Amino acid sequence: MLSLQNAGKRFGPRILFTEADWLIRSTEKTALVGANGTGKSTLMKVLAGIESLDYGTIQQTKGMSFGYLPQEGLQLTGRSIFDECLTVFDDLRSMETEIERTAAQLAELDHASAEYNAAAERYSTLQERFHVMDGYALDAQVGAVLTGLGFGKEDWPRQTDEFSGGWQMRIALAKLLLAKPNLLLLDEPTNHLDLETRNWLEGYLKSYPFGYILISHDRYFLDVTVDRTVEIWNKRLTIYQGNYTKYLTQKEERRAQLISAYKNQRDQIEHLEAFINRFRYQATKAKQVQSRIKELEKIERIEIPEEEPVIHFKFPQPPPSGRLVVEADGLGKSYGTKCVFSNARFSIDRGDRVALVGVNGAGKSTLIKLLTGVEAPTEGTVKLGHNVVTEYFAQDQYKVLDPDARMLDDISRAAVKVPESELRSLLGCFLFSGDDVFKKLGVLSGGERNRFALARILVSPSNFLLLDEPTNHLDMRAKDVLLDALAAFNGTVIFVSHDRYFIDRLGTRVLEVESGALSMYEGTYEDYLRKKEQLAAAATNPEPETKPQPATKQAGPKPAPVATGTTIVIEGGIDDSEVRTASSSNNGSRQRRLNPIKQKQMEDRCAFLEEEIPRVEASIAHTEQQLGVFISAAETQRLTDLAAELRTQLATLTAEWEGLTLQLEA
Repeated sequence: MLSLQNAGKRFGPRILFTEADWLIRSTEKTALVGANGTGKSTLMKVLAGIESLDYGTIQQTKGMSFGYLPQEGLQLTGRSIFDECLTVFDDLRSMETEIERTAAQLAELDHASAEYNAAAERYSTLQERFHVMDGYALDAQVGAVLTGLGFGKEDWPRQTDEFSGGWQMRIALAKLLLAKPNLLLLDEPTNHLDLETRNWLEGYLKSYPFGYILISHDRYFLDVTVDRTVEIWNKRLTIYQGNYTKYLTQKEERRAQLISAYKNQRDQIEHLEAFINRFRYQATKAKQVQSRIKELEKIERIEIPEEEPVIHFKFPQPPPSGRLVVEADGLGKSYGTKCVFSNARFSIDRGDRVALVGVNGAGKSTLIKLLTGVEAPTEGTVKLGHNVVTEYFAQDQYKVLDPDARMLDDISRAAVKVPESELRSLLGCFLFSGDDVFKKLGVLSGGERNRFALARILVSPSNFLLLDEPTNHLDMRAKDVLLDALAAFNGTVIFVSHDRYFIDRLGTRVLEVESGALSMYEGTYEDYLRKKEQLAAAATNPEPETKPQPATKQAGPKPAPVATGTTIVIEGGIDDSEVRTASSSNNGSRQRRLNPIKQKQMEDRCAFLEEEIPRVEASIAHTEQQLGVFISAAETQRLTDLAAELRTQLATLTAEWEGLTLQLEA
């Protein structure tokens, strides 16, 4: 479909790539990878015909179509979103107009005339082509793609210039997907997409009938969408079969082979040079020496390119907090008549790494602002635990930085005990190298300042980090540094990210914001998805309810007691032997009057237990429901252990509640 032959491109005096040979076939799904500055975006523009090669040739199949999505910079105006997307089908819409015009002619022409026969043949041909090209479903196609990319029906009639840059890029992506060119060229298509939209795009690209080339810093996205990886490395194009993970493995193998070949070549060169030096001045060996010299000159020297240094940065560990870091009770937030969420109850313990998930606009950023105290809740409370100190990274964190401060000076003030060399290495990881570290923060772009703000948090963290989309504007190398640092961090983290690989590796619990409600899921993001699938399946195919059986005294052990006023009642039936008053439980003896402060503490604890016990019971019921769906032996064992632990917890809580109730009622 497209080929590069001995292609090369310069950027000023610097060579980006040279001697590049690349054959792009019609249905290949390819990732273009390489370090920052190696020329990935430039090569993409060359393939799209926007830039030219400095030398070499590029050839393409006649009649092939391209669709190019740049990283940013597109601005669409003058139409509604829906009409803008329909412009992709201008040819089909013109054909539809001609079909209508031809049908009108047929109604007026004489059926026996030659003009009628010609018009009828033209009408039949147009209709057949229109049907084959799915012209009768244009509106449905546009609606499906817009919905998949996160535009609600209420957005479709809105003008395109009402939307910000990120949403403008979504509109441009929608047009490309609808146009279905022979070769899609997508430069960072996931930059402006949330997690749910990325998942939709993954599915769309998997079923895309033609080829595409992707540049992306999202590992998971590349792993599930490509079957070939092309790397710009050492000013050459190297082609690997397989997705991104397979590419990493093959690259290590190739580098090991290259190092081995380099060592063998060095041994050969040293052997030849030793022979030449030893016999250079002996006339009897002159012929052999000249032969060795020519052999040495013919050797094409193997070079081992320098690898980017791997930075392993560790957080300075903050002082520990109490076991309970934050507890939300009946938490809700509304803006006017719009309710974001309500009646949320959850707790976060020390060491948790909670992934906050939900569609755009569900309220993830709002929840983080409530937890940090940036905004006040409309209802309910948020309580921080003992010795908890929060650190908040917002999507627009750059706004709080001092624009007159130099980058290295500012980060040095935040981390006085960290050596400057280590700080410069960290900044280099976040794409600030050389003299960049002496720039004033005010001259940086918004994305650059956000990267710096994140690096600044790493050198002086608090024990409770709340990170709102920290992976935006980061390449894979910077994400790895952030991921490794957070994984080794002994504090607590709650974060929002649209990078699936980052969430999979970091999250230990998932807090979902959906339809005005919050739900906490134990385990990784994969566990969360599996549980969601199970719940959806259970909702679609509910098990028939079993008729409850009346409880009898012979039916085994009695259920746990539940408090009702001044009596303790056993559920499932009452008789005289099963009821006793609080006063009789103490044999009529007078109880010492409780201290008012102690009594208030006991009442608060009792109220907490009365809410906690039903939650534990619900968790037991949910775990037992999960045990009904076999996934694996390991998962079954884990759920069995969890159910046993929950039952023990329930027994402890119930016993404590009984004791407190008896003391308060005495």
